[in-house]
Amino acid sequence: MKNILDLLKESLNSEESKDFTSVSINKAIFLLSIPMIIEMIFESFFALADAFFVAKFVGIEGIATVGLTESVLTLIYSLAWGFSTAATALISRRIGEKNPIAAGNALAQVILISIVLGIIISFFGYFYSESILQLMGAEKSVIENGIWYTKIQFLSAPIIILLFTLGGALRGAGNAAVAMKAMIIANIINIIIDFILIPVLGFGVEGAAIATLIGRSIGVIFQLYMLLNGGMELKLTRKALVPDFALIKTIVSVASGGAGQFLIQSASWVFLTRILSQFGSEVVAGYTIAIRIIVFTILPSWGMANASATLVGQNLGANKPDRAETSAWRASFLNMIFLSLIAILFFVFSKDMAMIFTDSQKVIDTASGCLKILSLGYVFFGFGMVMAQSINGAGDTVTPTILNLICFWAIEIPLAYYLANYLNMGYDGVFYSIIISESLLAVLAVIYFKTGRWKKTVI
Repeated sequence: MKNILDLLKESLNSEESKDFTSVSINKAIFLLSIPMIIEMIFESFFALADAFFVAKFVGIEGIATVGLTESVLTLIYSLAWGFSTAATALISRRIGEKNPIAAGNALAQVILISIVLGIIISFFGYFYSESILQLMGAEKSVIENGIWYTKIQFLSAPIIILLFTLGGALRGAGNAAVAMKAMIIANIINIIIDFILIPVLGFGVEGAAIATLIGRSIGVIFQLYMLLNGGMELKLTRKALVPDFALIKTIVSVASGGAGQFLIQSASWVFLTRILSQFGSEVVAGYTIAIRIIVFTILPSWGMANASATLVGQNLGANKPDRAETSAWRASFLNMIFLSLIAILFFVFSKDMAMIFTDSQKVIDTASGCLKILSLGYVFFGFGMVMAQSINGAGDTVTPTILNLICFWAIEIPLAYYLANYLNMGYDGVFYSIIISESLLAVLAVIYFKTGRWKKTVI
């Protein structure tokens, strides 16, 4: 027990760059996973905090504005996720090569790309906010009361992208604890300012956008401060902040695959929701509740998947491909065990979980059924998500993108429609299509991983 507590303390408090190419693989997974899990939990709090204060003190129109704007912001999040994946892959590889100068150069180019891309999005988003809300089907009253929320959120695009990409860079360098602390600081500031602006000072929905912008900005300032003055191996220097177009091309190439994966997955969920909508709002509500529960319970899994990506990158950089492979298999096995336990939890307590959110029996039954059906594929999910992210960590983002296209668009969506409407399985058919496509994705990812081609990715 004392050793575990010591490891936990080390994972949360260390702000030094870590070379994970020589320590125990189990220890490396633990030290990387814990801060990544906490970071992801706090990232999810941004939307929860804003939704809470807006729902409590603004009203339905404010909630509608938040929901519609968040749907559009998926584009920004997908780009941010893509460049974060690229930052992790490139910087972990350079750190593994014991080349901190090259890692710093890659970091500088990631920052330049993030700023330029964010400014472009901010410009168009700010000036076309009203048109965007209209395209999303917003009522006139929603646009009038929420236009500034949308404008401010688009103005924050450079900050959103930087928070993600700098976090990816820090994780790639083994500084997961710093990325975690930046996210915690950003969330605490966001919640405090939400409280001050909305219930105390009486700001409308725009108060939530201002709070989020300030909170994320302070998080980015903390990240930059640590990179400039934190005594870490990964350092940002002014000299490196000069465009290197060859390196930028590589970063964009890797990032496009990561962004594509996020967009493909997000779009597939939208189509599934559309298919479910024909069975009524209670079914959609039950599905939404189930997905919220699933997303929160698998955050530890994403922590292990991201840890594996860093380990794969660093070990490939250190010319230890066998150790990179072993790290991925080990993390996959641990994730499989964890998700198997979650599956058992869903089978036993799915109705109790759903009842926390609603007292509608139809919604509870739908959410409970969804959780039970999806948990049937959790053994496969455990392997699949780690394998896909490990391949990303090697810098090969094209293969997971192709696999996502095949499994989510070519198979999952048509299969959901066929099972639901032609085999008369109803909304359960949609849920079964998810586990079939996700399980196939896991099998294909494992088959590709075993070929070892990812080891030859040059970045």
